[in-house]
Amino acid sequence: QVQLVESGGGLVQAGGSLRLSCAASGRTFSTMAWFRQVPGWERDIVASITWSGGGKYYADSVKGRFSISRDNAKNMVYLQMNNLKPEDTALYYCNDRDNGYWGQGTQVTVSA
Repeated sequence: QVQLVESGGGLVQAGGSLRLSCAASGRTFSTMAWFRQVPGWERDIVASITWSGGGKYYADSVKGRFSISRDNAKNMVYLQMNNLKPEDTALYYCNDRDNGYWGQGTQVTVSA
């Protein structure tokens, strides 16, 4: 059974940091990604990473502030978020890009 479980969200002040984690199980995952969604808006990609970790993509809005990484031995994907802004407030989802699996999401709220 394929499962993606996100954790690490919370409430933080602007300028603060959070580290999101995604625990993956049930299959071998290739390219993984983080998405975020604000109620009433589309789910947008934040960052992605290839299996080797050598290929990374970041949305323009998070470049220089967020960093995606993975530990294949532990089947974990991470999103380090620094210098958080109120506009980063959203529900963050882990995604298996190749097969379309999603986690349940973890809420990130950044106060001004």
